[in-house]
Amino acid sequence: MFFLVAAAVELVAVAADWTALQWVAKPLLAPLLAVYLIRRAKIDLVVVALGFATAGDVALLVDDDVAFLLGMACFLGTQICLTVAFLRRARARWWAFALYGLLWALANALLWEQLGDLRVPVLVYSLVLSAMAAAAVGVSPRVAAGGAFFLVSDFLIGLDAADVGVPGQPVLIMATYITALALIVTGWARLSGARSR
Repeated sequence: MFFLVAAAVELVAVAADWTALQWVAKPLLAPLLAVYLIRRAKIDLVVVALGFATAGDVALLVDDDVAFLLGMACFLGTQICLTVAFLRRARARWWAFALYGLLWALANALLWEQLGDLRVPVLVYSLVLSAMAAAAVGVSPRVAAGGAFFLVSDFLIGLDAADVGVPGQPVLIMATYITALALIVTGWARLSGARSR
C-alpha cells in the first residue's frame, strides 16, 4: 500500500516536473519493497540489490554527468546482485541469453555514435543488465517480466543520454522502472515464501 502511494506520488512529480517532490518519493520506492520482501522471506541478494537501487535513485536525482555515472555504478551493483540471485535459484536458459545478447548488441550499435564519452560505461552496464533480464527468465514469468521492464526503462534512459527524445519519456522511464521493481520483488517474495514454508 505504501509503495503504491509512493509510486503514484513519484509519477505525478515526474509528470509535473516537481523536483522537490521527487526527492521525497523516489528514494522510498526500493526501501519499501525491501521491507515487503524481508517480511515475506528473508534478507538476501535481492534485498541487497534494492539497497543499491536506492543509492542509484538518489544519485540520479542530481542532474550532472558525475551523478549519472555514480547512479549507473549503483545500478550495476543492483544488476549483479539480481543476476547472481536468479542464477542461484534457476538454471539459465541459453536462448534467453542469446536473445537478450542480440538486443544488447543492437541497442549499443544504434546509440554508439550519440553516446560520446558514455559509450563504454553504457556498454558495460547494459551487458550486465541484459544478463540479469536473461537470468530472470529462468526464475518465473513474473520475475522475467520484471527483468524485461527493467531493460525497457534503462533503454529509455540510454535514449535520453543519447539525446533521442520519446514522447512522455520521463514518465515512461519511471513507470517501467516501478513496474520492474514491483514484478521482481513480488515474484521473488512468492518463490522465497514458498521455499521457506
